[in-house]
Amino acid sequence: MIPDPAPTVRELLAFYLEAGVDCALTEEPIDRLAELDAPAPRAAPPVEAPRPVAAPAVMRGEAAPAPEVAIASAREAARTAPTLEALRELMQNFEGCALKHTATRLVFADGNPQARIMFVGEAPGRDEDIEGLPFVGRSGKLLDLMIGAIGLNRTTAYIANVIPWRPPGNRTPTPQETQICLPFIQRQIELVNPDVLVTLGNPSTQTLLSTREGIMRTRGRWFDYETGGRTIRALPTFHPAYLLRSPSYKRLAWQDLRAIAKVLAG
Repeated sequence: MIPDPAPTVRELLAFYLEAGVDCALTEEPIDRLAELDAPAPRAAPPVEAPRPVAAPAVMRGEAAPAPEVAIASAREAARTAPTLEALRELMQNFEGCALKHTATRLVFADGNPQARIMFVGEAPGRDEDIEGLPFVGRSGKLLDLMIGAIGLNRTTAYIANVIPWRPPGNRTPTPQETQICLPFIQRQIELVNPDVLVTLGNPSTQTLLSTREGIMRTRGRWFDYETGGRTIRALPTFHPAYLLRSPSYKRLAWQDLRAIAKVLAG
């Protein structure tokens, strides 16, 4: 039997990233047992406590900062974006989210920025990561059919995700990753300023509508989404990927779509 070839360095690095290893502690291995026999180090002389400094900005090429610093940096960057184009460029240059370094590209949005309706999912998948557009895989094709059933398409709707970078292996984004990316999608919603916001699935619903209830309880119920300058009507419904796994819930999704169409028509 011929043994499998040894993995390459690239394959090993990919494995470590998938496992969650994102940094090396030292350049050389350390003999921890030898440290037990070494004499205790002499106490260092006291030094003056450093003066507090402002939180560092997140710069291109630097290691990802602490989560609280990254969240503050994302909030400040998103707040200053005057247009969608400026927001996209800020996100393209943002280095505060580790997902950016494992994804192929930024998945910003698709559709018409002037649309009266905006759909928001959770995060890109493999197909979206390749093409740089949200909802282009199997779930995207189903979403197109869903919105087409009420007379919409990608020229009359705007589509985005809470997380703009694909998590490795399509894993669930961590709460920290979600909080870092949240200011960007919030600013995106403000700039699009739709009449109706549709949250697709449980993660985007809980994140954007500040609820801990599951999608079974929230779908079909209208919420108020506050941008700070305007109240937008928001309706949660099932994510297309969930409907592919559980087609029996398409009937409920159709009820939600009819409610959306009624509001848009009224």
